[in-house]
Amino acid sequence: MSEVNVITVIGAGTMGSGITITAAMAGIEVCQVDVSEEQLDRASAYHTKIVGRNVEKDRMTQDEADAALARITYSTTHDRAEDSAFAIEAATENESLKKKIFAEMVSTYGDDCVLATNTSSISITDIAAAVPGAEARVIGMHFFNPVPVMKLVEVIVSTHTTDDVKAATIALSERMGKTPIAANDFPGFVSNRVLMPMINEAFHAWNDGVAEPEAIDGIMKLGCAFPMGPLRLADLIGLDVCRDIMLVLHEGLGHPDKYQPCEKLVALVEAGHLGNKTGRGVYDYSA
Repeated sequence: MSEVNVITVIGAGTMGSGITITAAMAGIEVCQVDVSEEQLDRASAYHTKIVGRNVEKDRMTQDEADAALARITYSTTHDRAEDSAFAIEAATENESLKKKIFAEMVSTYGDDCVLATNTSSISITDIAAAVPGAEARVIGMHFFNPVPVMKLVEVIVSTHTTDDVKAATIALSERMGKTPIAANDFPGFVSNRVLMPMINEAFHAWNDGVAEPEAIDGIMKLGCAFPMGPLRLADLIGLDVCRDIMLVLHEGLGHPDKYQPCEKLVALVEAGHLGNKTGRGVYDYSA
């Protein structure tokens, strides 16, 4: 596959907008797609903020920042479908929604376009099942939040993904300044299979009265050399995302006691306290 010049990112939330600006700063033209004009406006403001911060810190010039922003187009439709070498789905962590988007992608994008998903836990093989005949072009491209900062891309192949698609995904990741590392297609892959049960256990420790959140996070930071405590990290990720990933692990791996989301986590999600993005989660960010 030749060098990628144009991609489409479907979903303009936290992850999708992060993927878009990272690609644009790497010299790639990006069509940022979302059904919501309001969400696209938020993504545009975020992109301006990111490049502005980089200019302030002398990481790029104003001309480079302007050029990066000029590479991004915003649309509620798939305007660059004919030009895109990659279509990266970055919707919320919901399997039925992702399958619906993939069915739309396969009928919209060309036969040579790689169909990638930013899922953090859902089986790539299961998502590929939604696009019969195009399974070989489906791959997992799991970025980490915040995308412009975090270096890892977890690359997940399904049982059908071709070697050429895997190689192209690795090359695109590297061009975007990331370090791609391959993992096999199991629920949660490597990162969230290890991370989410730890976060869930931190909620259990809080729920059981072992310690308050500040103490739990402080102990894990100082005792385990973590840059951020697990409960604070859960707020950053999004408590709804943490719950949904635990449910994927629970359904995909069994062991109900091991992977059942903690009731404290579930209660916060049901109350609408999802972390940073709502201003309140484990911690209150209203100030």
